Order: sequence, then C-alpha cells, then structure tokens
Amino acid sequence: MSHAYERLTPGSRRAGAAARLTLGWQHADRAATLREHYGRFGPPRREPDGTPGLLDEVAAARLTGRGGAGFPTATKMRAVVGGRGPAVVVANGMESEPASEKDQALLARAPHLVLDGISAAAEAVGAAEAHICLPRTRDWLVDCVLAAVAERQRAGLDRIPVAVHELPHHYVSSEETALVHWLNGGEAKPTTTPPRPFERGVGKRPTLIDNVETLAHLALIARYGAAWFREAGTREASGTMLTTVTGAVSRPGVYEVEAGTSVGDILELAGPQPAAEAVLLGGYFGTWHDVAAVADRPFTDAGLRPAGAGPGAGVLFVLPAQACGLTEAARIMRYLASQGAQQCGPCIFGLPAIADDLAQLAAGRPDGDPLSRMQRRLGVISGRGACRHPDGAVRMAASAVRTFGADAHAHARRRPCLSAHRGRQQTALLPVPRPLAEGDWR
Repeated sequence: MSHAYERLTPGSRRAGAAARLTLGWQHADRAATLREHYGRFGPPRREPDGTPGLLDEVAAARLTGRGGAGFPTATKMRAVVGGRGPAVVVANGMESEPASEKDQALLARAPHLVLDGISAAAEAVGAAEAHICLPRTRDWLVDCVLAAVAERQRAGLDRIPVAVHELPHHYVSSEETALVHWLNGGEAKPTTTPPRPFERGVGKRPTLIDNVETLAHLALIARYGAAWFREAGTREASGTMLTTVTGAVSRPGVYEVEAGTSVGDILELAGPQPAAEAVLLGGYFGTWHDVAAVADRPFTDAGLRPAGAGPGAGVLFVLPAQACGLTEAARIMRYLASQGAQQCGPCIFGLPAIADDLAQLAAGRPDGDPLSRMQRRLGVISGRGACRHPDGAVRMAASAVRTFGADAHAHARRRPCLSAHRGRQQTALLPVPRPLAEGDWR
C-alpha cells in the first residue's frame, strides 16, 4: 500500500490532513534513528517538581484510545495507579484488523515515538515493567522495533527496559485480555471479565494496555502539553488520528487527520472514484453505509453514533461501483467465523451458520430462505459471547444486509444484483489473511 503524508490548509478541498505523528514520513521509507527522532520532536520534556504531572496533562488533553474502543486514556491510567502493587505497561501493536495498516506504518517509521510513550506512561503510573506485543507474522516489524529498543539501551534512555514479544496473529489475539493471558503463559485468547487488566493483569498486577498510536500521542502530550494537543481536532474530539483509506480510491494509504474531520473530507484525501456509493467504516467489526448518508458526519464515535457506526480501527474502505457488497461482506464473515477462539456457542455454531447463510445469499444460490435465517440468527447472538468477537461480526453482517438490502432480496430470488448490471468485478478486494494452524495460539 502506498502512504500519503502531507500538511494541508483548513478550508481547502482536502482539508483535515495533519502532520504530527507523521512528521517527516514523506521523506523516509525506513524507521527514524534516535538522532532523527530528536531532530523532529526534540528530547522528552522533564518537568520540575510542583508542575502538573503527565496524568493530569493527558486528562486535560482529552486523549482517547486509538485502538478501536475510544476509551479515555487518563481514566485507564488512574485506574492502574489506584491498583495494588507495582503496575505493568503493555503496548498493543498487534493490529489484527486486516484492513488497517496505521499501526505498522507508525512503528515502521517512528518506533521511538511509541517507545517514548511507553516510557512516559510507565513513569506516570509507577510501572515496574513494560512490554510491547507484535504479530509474529511481521518479522520485519519486530526487527525494526528491536533495533530501536537496542538503540535506546545503548543511549541509556529508559529506566524501564521494554520487552518485545511476538504473538500468534489471530483476529482476537489483539484483545487486551488475550495479551494478558499470553504474557502470563497462556494462549493468546480472550478471557472472561472481570477482573479487567487494570485490576489484575500481567503477573496479577494492575496493567495499563494501550494501542501504540495512543502511546505515540501520549509521548507528544508529554513534550508539548495538553493545550497544544487540543489545537487540532474539535471540542468533542481533540488531537489527530491515523486512518487507513483503501478500495475505490486513487491514493490509498495511511492518512493522519484532525479528529472530527468528516468522512467525506477523509475520502477526498484519497481521491474516491465518483461512481462509488458504499463504504465500510471501522474495519471488519465495522459497518457498511451509503457514502452519501455518512459523508458529512465527523469520523468520531459521537459523530457516527446516530448512523449506527464508529471509527473503530480508523478504517475506511470504499466499495467499487462494479463490486458486490454482499460478496465482500460474505468473505469478511467467513474469515471472522474462522477466527473465533472457540470458547462459546456463538463462535462455535452461530458465526459459521451466519457465514454460510451470507455466502449462499452472495452467490445467488440460496438453500431455502437464507435471508430470513440469517436475520433471525443475527438477532440472538449479540451479547452472548464469551468475548466481543461475535458482537463485532454480527454488527458487520447486519449492516451489509441493511445497506445492500435491494441486492440481498435480488440474490434471495436468484436474480442478479446491481453490480451485475455494472459489469460485476469478480476479484476479491478486501484482504483476508490465511488462517493460522488451528492449535497455534501459543
């Protein structure tokens, strides 16, 4: 995937782009060295005694998680500080969302910014150890982060060394309880809650788990303060965020935009095809929409909530006009059904059944009434899983049936859908990773 990083003036046709985390990326196709990193951002700021601490600055900045949940970062930090025993910090760089490339782009170009954030967070919560979790399928990325950690060790930078871990790359392995379970010697599968990691996490100690982009923002807040952070974005959503824009666009890539930028303005950065009518927002746990219905909405939780959507992992996939949305949704659903931890009925039975129904519908070769069966199943699975995996999968499938409703009914009657009349595209569009071995969870 190509990457576009540029600063554009507000009010232009392509307003909303920013360059904070992505500062200097357009001039490099490799990770910044420690010297280059300090040249861009300066050294970490050391506050004199008596000044507000980082936790207060993060709260004032209104930083929220950039991994998908959007939870207030300061609230998580305070919960960890209030726990019993020395804390642990875990950076989540798994990025198990196949349609997202923002975290690997960040780690591949600015690993020291993420490591600065880990160090600052560890100091703020009084952590005794720190970890970063990466997918073992991206050995090149692991090597990049290891090199940055070694460079910092030679410079004597971090009071707490960062341990780099390579985890199996299942979709659910990026869930925070899965990281804790793996770091505690178990499989990279989600566990039931409570307790949450901030209560009892790694080594049964209070554990702060943050996405790597969140920690990179935290590193900049530690340098420049909350007021600077809030100069970008809106009152409801401050700062910037990384997004991955792909599909029917002329400039696919990772874009840094101000929080609160509209869906339409983000798509304009990537040059959408004029005939494209549908977009997947948030990733494979996200939702399908008509572009016109969401174009003016801010790409934030609050802005997208009335449309039943959310930014999730910062993914925007534009469906080509000649492609069948049901076909793409069926491919995603088949993948998600294969990625469950097989710890509860919805993952073992429910998701595969819905995947079969959606595949029949997409192929236009229904056995009985798959549309009715699927709608009935979609209504009984949400909230019944051992983790949130079934909920996310059901959300995506239900949105596809709504957004491509006319096509769904046409397929159910064995008739061609609109994409067939436009010269239906047969090639797969969204990435679907090859499943790992069934027992490869450790």
